[in-house]
Amino acid sequence: MARSQTTSPSICEMREFAGFTPSEQRFITRALDVFMGRGDAFRDWAGESGGSAAIRTQYIAYRELRSLGTAIPAEGAIDTTLGNFMGALVKITAQDLAQEQIESFSAYRFLYERMLGAGVRPFLPAAFCGAAALPQIQPGRRKMLLQSLSEAAATAPAWSDRQPAFFPERITDDAA
Repeated sequence: MARSQTTSPSICEMREFAGFTPSEQRFITRALDVFMGRGDAFRDWAGESGGSAAIRTQYIAYRELRSLGTAIPAEGAIDTTLGNFMGALVKITAQDLAQEQIESFSAYRFLYERMLGAGVRPFLPAAFCGAAALPQIQPGRRKMLLQSLSEAAATAPAWSDRQPAFFPERITDDAA
């Protein structure tokens, strides 16, 4: 009997997440907790790097991000809708990149497609490049971030419209 070489999308996404650095994994999990309102993110993550101030900044930025999920411009649209959408996306992306926890386009894409859905994928390379190239990002870090975006991702003719299936969550040992 032949064995199928396919793997479920959730397993592929778990493997991708496992390949990120520990700081990227923590940041993605914290960001999803803040964005999705899981638990008490302020209490749960206050002891992590950046503490309450970073979480508060994320919370405020992600309130605006929620409305972007329903405002994704139509393909080929070049009007004020695109400008407003991309401006807000670049601004929020820059805030996240400035926290110096995201080290690659892959980790950024993983996080943002979970917050905004599959429809945002075509816009993520431009938002990432725009934010990473800002002078608010340190030059060495700017170089590292921009080099993490592959040519294939930057020039992709199409993106999958399959919604993300795996959303990492923080697991704590409450018995201690």
